[in-house]
Amino acid sequence: MLGLFGTLNLASKSLATQQEAMSVAGQNMANANNPAYAVEQAVVQTSNPIETTAGEEGTGADVVSITEARDSLLDSQIQAETSATGSYAAQQTALQNAEAYLGEQLTNSGSSAASAGGLSAMLSNLFNSFSSMTTGTGDPATVVQAAQEVATQFNQVSASLSQVQVNLNTSIQNDVASCNQDFSDIAALNQQIVLAEAGGGTANDLVDQREQKIEDLAGKFSITTTAQPDGSMDVFVGGGAMVTGGNVVDELHTVDIGDGKVVVQDNHNAEPPLTGGSIVGNITARDGALAGLRTSLDTLAGQLITQVNNIYSAGYDASGGTGQVLFTGTAASDIGVNSALAADPTQFQASSAPGANGNTQIALSLANLATQDNPALGNQSVTQSYAQTVSNLGNAIDTATDQLNTSQAVSATLANQRSSESGVSIDQEMTNLMQFQKAYEASAQLVTTLNAMMQTVIDMADPVST
Repeated sequence: MLGLFGTLNLASKSLATQQEAMSVAGQNMANANNPAYAVEQAVVQTSNPIETTAGEEGTGADVVSITEARDSLLDSQIQAETSATGSYAAQQTALQNAEAYLGEQLTNSGSSAASAGGLSAMLSNLFNSFSSMTTGTGDPATVVQAAQEVATQFNQVSASLSQVQVNLNTSIQNDVASCNQDFSDIAALNQQIVLAEAGGGTANDLVDQREQKIEDLAGKFSITTTAQPDGSMDVFVGGGAMVTGGNVVDELHTVDIGDGKVVVQDNHNAEPPLTGGSIVGNITARDGALAGLRTSLDTLAGQLITQVNNIYSAGYDASGGTGQVLFTGTAASDIGVNSALAADPTQFQASSAPGANGNTQIALSLANLATQDNPALGNQSVTQSYAQTVSNLGNAIDTATDQLNTSQAVSATLANQRSSESGVSIDQEMTNLMQFQKAYEASAQLVTTLNAMMQTVIDMADPVST
């Protein structure tokens, strides 16, 4: 049998066990608001018993490990959805920035309503000014001013959309730098985890930190991970290994390929097949809807310049002057108004013949461009083409928003599921703490009782002391 000293040792182990369990509960409560933390549990195991004539006799219990409630499959699902959410969020933000610079009011259906400060209203004002010349209610100065407003708006929108592209490139470069730092951090954490678990221990806090880094990485682009028996985690991008064990085996960098674009390459100067994440979302927005918007605006500005000048250059001003152009430039970025005309609007060539008083045939032809179909604009008029361009942007924003909302809903569901499995429940931890406290108090009472019994034995062995 254990005897007094054996039982005292049992009580001592019980005190240590309950104290360790309370420490774990305290750690859980301290991390209740830490999203990267997985709830821990002290695993208690019965100590090796001893054989007696009456049978096996227990020797107490020990905390053999501290485990955490982490579901690797659920973590992988969250990583994948984080990549999808990152991509859609980046696309939505980029396109909404483009919308803001465009200056048009977009409805939820993707259509547009003319804004007083938008190009749609300014184009309408220009064609109305042409029309007013045919009724005698307008004047050349008004027409020239309207043309200048259209040219200035084209210039401003073009410059702003160029800046959006620059910002997207910068975001891509910053994200790539952040990814390389994550690769390095994950490799370092792998080293620490392997070292901590080599002797049979656990590295739960380090595993939590690594998972946070992995999910941060997944927000930039889709990744796959493979857990190794030694506790390390390998990271792959597009099938290529980036981190194996405690080593970073490859990194990413950006290369400027001209035309305002940067691409992502690995250390072998190859473009990995990236999917998902903010990097891919920014690239998709830049090379997709934003590029289409810029091309459409350049085509529209170019056709406006060509159509107007083809008609206008054949006209005559009040002094018989002819051959001038109304617009200069070739695209949205450089469209402008003839400087000579801007300086002297009386040179406006509204007539189809020299000296023909009251002849405003040129002005009428210019006004008709508002509704005249143009094969170069998809058999649409200038105003219809611009409305379609704005509508396309609105549809792209709606699509990105719908995809983002769906992805966020899935992410929220997965996060709630992980929280129910791995999150800290304050109520549960308080209950556990009370249980451990009562067990600790009982163990302490056992020590007190054993101490009294031992004192009795000592007194019996030493009658003089009595």
